[in-house]
Amino acid sequence: MTEKKSSDIIVAQQGGVVRNILNQLKLIFRLMGDRRVNFFAKLVPVGALIYLVSPIDAVSLPIIGVVDDAALLWLSSYIFTELCPPDVVAEHMKALASNTTSNGAQDEVVDAETTDVNE
Repeated sequence: MTEKKSSDIIVAQQGGVVRNILNQLKLIFRLMGDRRVNFFAKLVPVGALIYLVSPIDAVSLPIIGVVDDAALLWLSSYIFTELCPPDVVAEHMKALASNTTSNGAQDEVVDAETTDVNE
């Protein structure tokens, strides 16, 4: 079979769903402040935020309306990161990934033996 080639931009997911959502929000904020990102691409998250806080909703059913808003936020964040230059996204993802490790150091395993101390 043919092996799937993984994207160079994707960083291995560490932590849970909440951490991944926070990292995605941090990425969006960093990309919004970057001058290398096109102005019109920056309108995508702004438009999604305006739609989210506006009283007009495409689907006004109680449960489906919330799912509709969540799907719009996910889709707009995906489209925004896809419209940004890949090298800029990779740079910010790398910076965010280095922030998640403790003090920028890789996890190290210390091989040691334990001893019981009787007082």
